[in-house]
Amino acid sequence: MAKVAPFLLHHATPLPNLKLHTPPRSTSLHARHSTPGLARCATTTTTTVLQDEEPFSLERYMASKAATVNEALDRALPPGHPERLLESMRYSLLAGGKRVRPMLALAACALVGGDEAAAEPVACAVEMVHAMSLVHDDLPCMDDDDLRRGRPTNHVAFSVSTALLAGDALLALAFEHLARGCADRGVPADRALRAVAELAGAVGAGGLAAGQVVDLASEGADVGLATLEYIHVHKTARLLEAAAVCGAIVAGGDDEEVEGVRRYARYVGLLFQVVDDVLDVTRTSEQLGKTAGKDVATDKATYPKLMGVDGARAYAAELVASAEAELDRFDAARTEPLRHLARFIAYRQH
Repeated sequence: MAKVAPFLLHHATPLPNLKLHTPPRSTSLHARHSTPGLARCATTTTTTVLQDEEPFSLERYMASKAATVNEALDRALPPGHPERLLESMRYSLLAGGKRVRPMLALAACALVGGDEAAAEPVACAVEMVHAMSLVHDDLPCMDDDDLRRGRPTNHVAFSVSTALLAGDALLALAFEHLARGCADRGVPADRALRAVAELAGAVGAGGLAAGQVVDLASEGADVGLATLEYIHVHKTARLLEAAAVCGAIVAGGDDEEVEGVRRYARYVGLLFQVVDDVLDVTRTSEQLGKTAGKDVATDKATYPKLMGVDGARAYAAELVASAEAELDRFDAARTEPLRHLARFIAYRQH
């Protein structure tokens, strides 16, 4: 396994004890892991041919799961009263996107032998939390952005007060939907309770909120790699991790399986942010569907800023290799979606 920051392997490790691994500045790692060069971030379609089976297609898999999740989200949040609040909630929740977090939940459930239907409430709940985080991140008091997924952000389309309340309501709905959905699908109460606790831990002072407050405090400051890692493990990776872990929990995965899924998702979660930072300085607003160059404009610490673009891409290659290595303990056929999803995140263009 490639060497990656020890912080990633220990859940909720305190910041002062971080010992960050600084990745090499070369791309020689790519050849060792037979991973396509990340230096160009080329769009690729990777398939694995299984004997007597149709090759796995990530494009088909993602389209199918996204359609399932979108339909479930639409059912979970129908139009209603107060009309403006519900419109604001639906505006952000149903705005599209890659639906990576719900896919992680569904794929992790299947990985440990569960029925994906059991993880559908998890998939929806995690996306509700994610939508809340985007609505709140875009507010003037936070990142102050006016473009998200190619259209005006929620507070621009509605109002700051409505956007704030819509985010609050989405967060509450996430836990209501998770609890009721697990009960409706016959998920044992102890598993449902563990999933609720896992997701809650990813949102509060041990997750999103912690990452955001340190991120805001770090603007314009001389931030090192250890602090940057803390920000993104909490602000980005923690929710991706919770999505996968909750999927494995409701499926009945044992402790070893759940922790293997956790490590995989932690690597993938940090990979998502590393690539996001690279795209912020290499793509346009039109290509990204959000404001490009915002991190540079606000003088935020990013992986390209601290490592250089090539160093950040080399680090991404290490994270892909480490994530895939965590899947080696599972049935090979069941790992296909998660292996290809890690590569998709690494090579995405927006």
